[in-house]
Amino acid sequence: MSNVFRFEELEGQIGLLTIDAPGRKVNTLGRVVMEELADIVDDLEKRDDLQGLLLQSGKPGQFIAGADLNELGALATATREEVLEAVGAGHALFSRISQLPFPTVALVDGACMGGGTELILSFDERIVSAGKTKIALPEVNVGLIPGWGGTQRLPRLTGIHHAISMITSGAPQDPKTCVGCGLAFDAVPAEQLVAEGRRVIGILREGDLWQANRKKRSQPLGLTDDQMAFAFAVSEGGVRGKTKGQYPAPLAALKAIKLGVNLPLEDGLKVEQDVSLEVVGSTISANLIGVFFMNTQVGKDPGFGGTSSKPKVVNRIGVLGTGQMGAGIATAHCRRGVPATMVDISEERLGWGMAAAKNVIDSRIKIGRATHDDMSNMLGLLSTATSKTAFSDCDVVVEAITENEALKTASYRELAPVLRDDAILASNTSTISITRMAESAPAPNRFIGMHFFYPVDRMQLVEVIRGEKTDDETVETVVALARRIGKTPIVMKDCPGFLVNRVLLPYMNESLLLLCEGASMDDIDKASTRFGMPMGPIALHDLVGTDVAMFAGKVVSEAFSDRAEMCPLLEDIVQAGRLGKKAGKGFRQYVGPKGKPAPDPDFAAFLEKHRTGSKDFSQEDITNRLFLPMLLEATRVLEDGIVSEPTHVDLGLLLGIGFPPFKGGILHWCDTEGAGNIVKRLDQFADFGKRFEATDSLQQMASSGDKYFRLGNVA
Repeated sequence: MSNVFRFEELEGQIGLLTIDAPGRKVNTLGRVVMEELADIVDDLEKRDDLQGLLLQSGKPGQFIAGADLNELGALATATREEVLEAVGAGHALFSRISQLPFPTVALVDGACMGGGTELILSFDERIVSAGKTKIALPEVNVGLIPGWGGTQRLPRLTGIHHAISMITSGAPQDPKTCVGCGLAFDAVPAEQLVAEGRRVIGILREGDLWQANRKKRSQPLGLTDDQMAFAFAVSEGGVRGKTKGQYPAPLAALKAIKLGVNLPLEDGLKVEQDVSLEVVGSTISANLIGVFFMNTQVGKDPGFGGTSSKPKVVNRIGVLGTGQMGAGIATAHCRRGVPATMVDISEERLGWGMAAAKNVIDSRIKIGRATHDDMSNMLGLLSTATSKTAFSDCDVVVEAITENEALKTASYRELAPVLRDDAILASNTSTISITRMAESAPAPNRFIGMHFFYPVDRMQLVEVIRGEKTDDETVETVVALARRIGKTPIVMKDCPGFLVNRVLLPYMNESLLLLCEGASMDDIDKASTRFGMPMGPIALHDLVGTDVAMFAGKVVSEAFSDRAEMCPLLEDIVQAGRLGKKAGKGFRQYVGPKGKPAPDPDFAAFLEKHRTGSKDFSQEDITNRLFLPMLLEATRVLEDGIVSEPTHVDLGLLLGIGFPPFKGGILHWCDTEGAGNIVKRLDQFADFGKRFEATDSLQQMASSGDKYFRLGNVA
């Protein structure tokens, strides 16, 4: 009868509707699927013989992933009427389901997201499997609001406070929480869902409870003025604090809840439709949906330009060095079930590394994202040694020692007699040439860059750097290993600074040039955070360490001396021991047990020594000075073929430096602003030379009106 839905009648005149998209891992609610469901509802509305209806998924452990994001992304260029039709169709269908002439129960096993959650909210009851079921309304994470009834039906079911939290955060709810807040009737083993659903239909039919519940949930919520004022004042303040006014969707969702919950449901749904139009099809929503697709595309990328090899099986990894990075890398593997051996020169250093590994799990236990069993499992997979012979049974060894080429290459020569003939050696270097260091490695074809970002447990990106002699199997194996431990690998060719640091350092250095020209630290950092960065470039210097920033800056400035003007202020404060937060002082001083930043009067002498002006800068001037050089370097990375796709550039900066997701990435930002407008801004800084000179590709795009990303190919 249908392609996605299958209807059957169980004993006792109970209908069982199964959603199971053929040939797909997940069910989604695209236009065609919704039309098919509407046809089924046409038939169900005429069935006065049914005692009830159950809805289940035919995919064990996966219910409905939500609406079709391809279709939502396409709404970015739709007319208001087209958007209203798309939103209204879902509203109308789910309202019809909520009024079927018999009780309805949704049986949820696995992930139920977005539109799937709004579908089950239109049912009379919901029963969840007691396993890994998660129910969420994550629309705000892609710049939308629950637009098919979620902002109105959920508060009437769970109460206002839980609904606000769930909708404005997009956070998934586990089975226990679902039952506790009233979102689900009960949680049972997956194999008992149908039997429990039949039982609940019987309960709902007693005394026509299902009809009484429907009547109650169609009424205004009935909050007093004081209750409304308290709930929404507190919530709005919290949302504004988290979004900093840069993500409009959570506030729009809050607005829909506020304006609709004290109205009859039918009127509340109309309010939701109107508010949906404020965000559906917006640039921010299109950018955030684009970020989702970029993650998906890169997640399938086999390596730079594709490879013909298959990854080797990795049973054990080794990590040379137990500093913050080494300990973090070892812990990341053990947390995902990959045994790891850490090696360092002394028991004292190994003890520090083990303590750092425990701290990672401890911090996650404190926020409820890990258990003591997780700690035991991690420690059971993590071993230590002071001899490099411990690497003899490792499939991959990651070198994570000091960022010093001589020390690194010396360690490779020491590893040569220890490593297996087929072992892969990877360096966690952030800037040093993989091709050059490969000459000191036991096997250049099995040498590769595997650059993790700090802190390893939180940062998703891994730069996989392919040297000139690195073979396909090595690339495939390291890419597969990175994905196995929950990271996002981006494969690139070798170049100074690789991708992230090469693009980041012009922005970092420009901030110091601005400081010397008269801009204040606070104004520079404020311009950056207002743009959407998680912190300003001056604060970032102190966080990563001024010595680390100086070393990386030198590598890039020496390689690209025609445009990379290294500011001497940085080297001066490093030589004075002002290494940033870790030393208690850098550009600012750090006071108190938590190292709170504060102005440091002693810094003035260093700044005066390198002062080049005393100009007044507007926030717009500072923003252009910071981000235009970053954009230009991103276009050069593409021109030089360091990565193969614009997607890799944008996702690398989103994951590696926290480039604002609502802007979609540095190249998405260029598309939004328009290449022609970008070139005009660059013309204002012609006196600065090459570092503000539009690249050939940017000039060409300005002339043609072309974009890096076209609608329908957002990733």
